[in-house]
Amino acid sequence: YVGLVTGACLSSWGNSVTLIDIDSGRVEALKAGLCPIYEPRLQELLSCDHITPTCSLEQAAGGDVVFICVGAGTNPRDCSVDLSAVEQVAVGLERVVRGGQTVVVKSTVPPGTSEDVILRHLERNGKHAGRDFELCMNPEFLSEGRAVEDFMAPDRIVIGERVRGSGDRLVELYRPSRAPVIRVDLKTAEMIKYASNAFLAAKISLVNELGNICKSLGIDMYRVAEAMAYDDRIGSKFLNSGAGFGGSCFPKDLRALISIARQSGYVPGLLKAVEEVNQAQPLRLVQLLKRHVPDLRGKTIGVLGLAFKPGTDDVRESVAQKVVAQLLLEGARVVAYDPQAGANFRRLFPQVTYAGPEEVLQGDAIVILTEWPEFGELDYRGRIVIDGRKVPKARDEARIYEGLCW
Repeated sequence: YVGLVTGACLSSWGNSVTLIDIDSGRVEALKAGLCPIYEPRLQELLSCDHITPTCSLEQAAGGDVVFICVGAGTNPRDCSVDLSAVEQVAVGLERVVRGGQTVVVKSTVPPGTSEDVILRHLERNGKHAGRDFELCMNPEFLSEGRAVEDFMAPDRIVIGERVRGSGDRLVELYRPSRAPVIRVDLKTAEMIKYASNAFLAAKISLVNELGNICKSLGIDMYRVAEAMAYDDRIGSKFLNSGAGFGGSCFPKDLRALISIARQSGYVPGLLKAVEEVNQAQPLRLVQLLKRHVPDLRGKTIGVLGLAFKPGTDDVRESVAQKVVAQLLLEGARVVAYDPQAGANFRRLFPQVTYAGPEEVLQGDAIVILTEWPEFGELDYRGRIVIDGRKVPKARDEARIYEGLCW
């Protein structure tokens, strides 16, 4: 996601870009003009003549700037960050990096990784010791579903530098965005990404907890949030209460920061609570469903929305995974629809029936999990609807309607 968007957008600014990946199928798809993920505007940008997809890491030697965009996963044992993919790239780059290049870490990694891990590998044989190449940390702040827009017109650009002036080439590269540039040291740049995602995750969990309280009191949290948004200290973004956050960043980065804090000797109580609220939130939908369908065994439950958010086909840590797993555990038959994410979700849940929205609406009850705009055009008359994303038409038309936080 990060590498494709970064490469495509930089190419649209007139740069020659080489996209390198170890997945030959993905590379061949790109050569054939096919975008392997769904992201608005990305297919169009990838058709640029200045882009060369390849599996050859040696091609990195030809770049003035080399971006490391591979994922940093999670170690299941302690939720620490798995840096194996990042290290693999660093080891490979040791063979090909040349003097005068700028190597840029765009992967989300714990503070200290760029200098203690990546630089150590790049300089391991002494060949590149000193300052014959530059090392920078440039965290990404791309939201799936609007990643191209976020890259072209970001709120800010953060550049971490090993030594003062290391990021000069990056400043010039990003000039077309006209965004403010913050230049800091490597560790600070790495921490800015974790801190930003932790703050947004905390805001979501707080709003959801307030929504749960409002629900128990018979209050619509959305009316409460509408008034809160007028306070410029709070703002209007991320105030929609609902089924919780998912995706490739917030859950992973939150767990990683909790692990990083513990390793430093600090117990992050608030961050732990943010995660706990988010873990519990999706299953509240099933609890609401059972108010109206007490025994789910043998019942057909329609699920609208499988992606973790609209505008993407990404199902990583989506709310739908938790809800569908619980429905199946309780013996329900699940019929599901998503405009983009059905194929990805099928790999995780082949036992689910995948159908169009009309068939999903024929279930004994309907659960709405992703706020795709087209769900606001469906016919909910006569249905039982449990809504995790506040679809007004469902509220107005359903025979029985339950909102998660309203």
